[in-house]
Amino acid sequence: MILKHWSEAIIILLFIVTLIQLAYYLVIFSRLAFYKPKQKLNSQEQPVSVIVCAKNEAKNLLKNLPGVLVQNYKTTHEVILVDDNSTDDSKYVIEELQRAFKILNPIKLKQEARLTTGKKFPLSMGIKAARYETLLLTDADCVPASDNWIKIMQDGFNDGTEIVLGYGAYHKAPGILNKIIRFETFHSALQYLSYALAGMPYMGVGRNLSYKKGVFLRNNGFSSYSQVPGGDDDLFINAAATKTNTNIVIDLQAHTLSEPKRTWEKWLNQKYRHYSTAKYYKKKHRLLLGLYSATQFLIYPLTVAALFYSWKLALLFFCIRLSAQAIIFNKTMKKLNEADLFPMFVLFDMWMCVYYLMFLPALFKRPNKKWN
Repeated sequence: MILKHWSEAIIILLFIVTLIQLAYYLVIFSRLAFYKPKQKLNSQEQPVSVIVCAKNEAKNLLKNLPGVLVQNYKTTHEVILVDDNSTDDSKYVIEELQRAFKILNPIKLKQEARLTTGKKFPLSMGIKAARYETLLLTDADCVPASDNWIKIMQDGFNDGTEIVLGYGAYHKAPGILNKIIRFETFHSALQYLSYALAGMPYMGVGRNLSYKKGVFLRNNGFSSYSQVPGGDDDLFINAAATKTNTNIVIDLQAHTLSEPKRTWEKWLNQKYRHYSTAKYYKKKHRLLLGLYSATQFLIYPLTVAALFYSWKLALLFFCIRLSAQAIIFNKTMKKLNEADLFPMFVLFDMWMCVYYLMFLPALFKRPNKKWN
């Protein structure tokens, strides 16, 4: 009798978990999978201030910053480079680039921030110095995917739009770590871009993010979470983004590309730092994201357990969810230029169970105060 009750409970729980997962894929994630940007009848270029913060990034500046400086953007724009107390050869690299590109406006910080942590202080100084209302942010280790990056990202501003979320991809390279990093990046983008389309924007990535200077000032910058090392991108968007003021741009030419970490240790440290800010999200976002992660984790142990009691129902539920997932992943991976990951999506989905266990402590751990 007890065994029968347990078997029924497992089947029912698997059914509920499968329904919840289907709701996320069919109601939320499908918005990105089938997303078609509206064609603008009139497109007008606006002056743009591109802001890049760097700390001991001489090699990356030499390799990536020219891609930002040679953009095909005829309208007035500037590139603000905030050098945050670098002690490497950044000074000499910046001087050489400034001679070649008059639009480069370097800002040298010679003092450490006392009231803010992480990248927020140098970024705030860059925003303060910006001459134009439209801000476009990226990092020193990022390079635009094309010379139309500025043009396409600023074209995402429609009437009433104050925030535009872009996609920050990673360079493709051999090896399983590269694929895992890129899948995790894709999986995060699937969520935050889909939520934005569903009218519930909750984060963006500083590698490719644009917003109006006015919305930054109106929300008092980063003052609400000044002691949190991260959050210059996701926590700001979580506080400032609304259903009506946020748009997305996923055009392949508007992506940015970064060098992924080359060792497991460095990648793990990076992800721990990123996840330590999630506990500061709005409650509704924490609940929605937590429910998705929990059900995604539970789907595998529940399926295995259900196989012993009703293998037909277990496989039916699993295959229904897998079919919906395959359709959504296939379409979104193509949109985000990650289609080479699709043949392994089931393995990556299983890997996410391990991933959640690995980074669960980051939600409770005090974050590192260094941003670089």
